Amino acid sequence: MPTLSTTLDRYEVWFLTGSQNLYGEETLRQVAEQSKTIADALGASSDVPVKIVWKPVLTDSESIRRAALDANSADHVIGLIAWMHTFSPAKMWISGLDALTKPLLHLHTQANVELPWSEIDFDFMNLNQAAHGDREFGYIQTRLGVSRKTVVGHVSNPAVTLSIGTWTRAAAGWAASRSMKLARFGDNMRYVAVTEGDKTEAELRFGVQVNTWPVNELAEAVHAATDAQIDALVAEYEELYDVAPELRAGAARHDSLRYGAAIEIGLKSFLEAGGFSAFTTSFEDLGALRQLPGLAVQRLMEQGYGFGAEGDWKTAVLVRVASVMGAGLHGGASLMEDYTYDLTPGAELILGAHMLEVNPALSSARPTLEIHPLGIGGREDPVRLVFNADSGPAVVVAMSDMRDRFRLVANVVVVVEPTEALPKLPVGRAVWSPEPDFATSAAAWLTAGAAHHTVMSTAVGIEVFHDFAEIARTELLVIDKTTTLRDFTREVRWNQAYYRLAQGL
Repeated sequence: MPTLSTTLDRYEVWFLTGSQNLYGEETLRQVAEQSKTIADALGASSDVPVKIVWKPVLTDSESIRRAALDANSADHVIGLIAWMHTFSPAKMWISGLDALTKPLLHLHTQANVELPWSEIDFDFMNLNQAAHGDREFGYIQTRLGVSRKTVVGHVSNPAVTLSIGTWTRAAAGWAASRSMKLARFGDNMRYVAVTEGDKTEAELRFGVQVNTWPVNELAEAVHAATDAQIDALVAEYEELYDVAPELRAGAARHDSLRYGAAIEIGLKSFLEAGGFSAFTTSFEDLGALRQLPGLAVQRLMEQGYGFGAEGDWKTAVLVRVASVMGAGLHGGASLMEDYTYDLTPGAELILGAHMLEVNPALSSARPTLEIHPLGIGGREDPVRLVFNADSGPAVVVAMSDMRDRFRLVANVVVVVEPTEALPKLPVGRAVWSPEPDFATSAAAWLTAGAAHHTVMSTAVGIEVFHDFAEIARTELLVIDKTTTLRDFTREVRWNQAYYRLAQGL
């Protein structure tokens, strides 16, 4: 059975350099040497989490087209970086750019940082022409409507490598969505609007396959878990968490913990057997399951699976994509829901949680493993991990189906410690202050029609979601410290016209 991978180690980005045969072999040799030095510097940067592979200098239309086609057909290649070291006549790039289906980053750089003013001659000028070679390349990209990210500066500048590294994470998220299979156990919560959506359009736009399986097929896998498997997993729980006394071996509720372990074993085996990297559940359709999956969902999100509660497959997609984009970074990605507010004037806060399903990767503290009643779903008391999310910067992102397109809405937030203890709220939870302020944030969110389910990412920030949206050609509305409600409302209206026109007739 395939095992889910969230690491970025297997991914490559190809580094392409444009030139032409006009300058002669010696100049092209220097172009190759210097471009390889640039590519090697990117590959050595700790900001860039994927392998950078230098490719021979491109000087004609056919080699450019072939490079694009080869990249398209290689699953491990998640994007291309292009740099015009010299002047590379842009008509040579038309067929290649037109054929390209992988994400593209245009790096506007040069080999040297400072100019050797007293030594500059026309040999130097012929070799170092990116200042106008890249402008020619920028023109043809815009003329063809090529979606790309443009990064400007020398690769010795940390801001440059950080921006490129962020884009590679977005490209990895895009690759994950293009190959994603999502299993829905049951439908979405009855009468709820925002968790609905066009699954066919989602496959066209993002590549994700969204299909439904009877929950009792999952129940069969859960009930097939062996005592030996359960024993081993319970022992892991004992090692990782502070297990409530009533759940320990020999105590009154130990069987509930064992059933929670069986859910995890069965759910993971089902997902692995089907090659799924994301899933949803619904408390309104639990079939033969004795508990609403809580602990199992939390731990699978921590392992990189996407999850959406109440059948919310769009949020499950976002959680998986955010998990991949944040691979190797501190923090995590989790289903989140704005639950209730502290409306103390000037100190407003949002308390976010869900019934059970919040990723423990949001916390660096040791969670407690507890059991409590759940007044919804009509099943046995479920086990769950209880913790507070770590303080620090984060972003919450929602996906909504707007009939003619999908809309992403992102709010930059700061997670804070709860102002008081929460002894009667035994779930994973996060408390945050939204940018630019509570009233503007909430009003903008409502104006955008953004969903009440989100992915909270404490690993990656707003830039990676911006890059992902650009790659996916999907609308993104950002609420941050620069947002005013007047300008935000205008943007919503302008976007309505833009995205309808952009789709054509």
